[in-house]
Amino acid sequence: MRRPRALVLPALPESALARLAEVAELTEVPARPDLGFTDERLADLVVETGATVLVTDGDQVRASVLDLDLDVVAVMGAPTSVDLDLAHARGVPVLHAGGRDADAVAELTLALMFAVSRHIVTADNEVRRGRANRGKVPPAQRHRGRRLTGRTLGIVGLGRVGEAMRWRCEGLGMRVIACDPWVAEATHSFDELLAESDVVSLHLPLTAETRGMFGYAEFAAMRPGAIYLNTSRGALHDLTALVEALRLGHLGGAGLDHFEGEWLDPSHPLIALPNVVLTPRLGEATGETREELAEALVADIERVLRGDARPAVPIARPA
Repeated sequence: MRRPRALVLPALPESALARLAEVAELTEVPARPDLGFTDERLADLVVETGATVLVTDGDQVRASVLDLDLDVVAVMGAPTSVDLDLAHARGVPVLHAGGRDADAVAELTLALMFAVSRHIVTADNEVRRGRANRGKVPPAQRHRGRRLTGRTLGIVGLGRVGEAMRWRCEGLGMRVIACDPWVAEATHSFDELLAESDVVSLHLPLTAETRGMFGYAEFAAMRPGAIYLNTSRGALHDLTALVEALRLGHLGGAGLDHFEGEWLDPSHPLIALPNVVLTPRLGEATGETREELAEALVADIERVLRGDARPAVPIARPA
């Protein structure tokens, strides 16, 4: 029986590649466009390599690819670039290795919270440029932040990441409240949380119900000087409304790890705001995370190729 051939687009750790090589012939692509392959170019690669297993990371997997004879599509991360409806219709299982490292995302959220509340990025900039002690206002006054101990953190979405954030912040001496209609421990309503929180942190999936859930009214309902953190998805908020709340001084700052399309125009007005810290989707960008996710994804590929219909992470289904 012919061994499956796997087209591997992302750079996987050596341990994961070695394990995958035990069940499939490997074809790696050493270089690809910054924004990933288009559906048509990816289909050409699948045909050229004779791949029956596709391992991807943000590349477009749509009709041109899914109409080919694939045994499985495996995605490092959330399968947002895959046409799940068509995959389901074609009977192509879609595995994904997203949402498994709550600790890494919580740690980045903490880093953003500290960076915003203590003006770390702007202060670092001044030191590097030799401008920290210039002018009449000393840096300790110019960059005076707020102590987080004793403040209230409001978590929107008390899933695995929200829970990881909760116990960490309780350890810092913060009061932590949460809203989540699916979790009994989240006892606050959304409106109550906005009114009481000094820091609001989003940890929930992007759905039809949550898309744009933070707009002008929601930002206005937050406490004056509050900090807004989003390490979930950019489409959860109206970016124009957020910029206005920051410009007017109603919000004290924001830390963002996601943008719609995972890209922010360098000319966007958000860039010019000094009380904002921006990172390019670094929530799970740790070596430990990458290795663990890759190992888990390869284990799931093995199970599917063996005919096991119960991979460790459920096969992605259409919304």
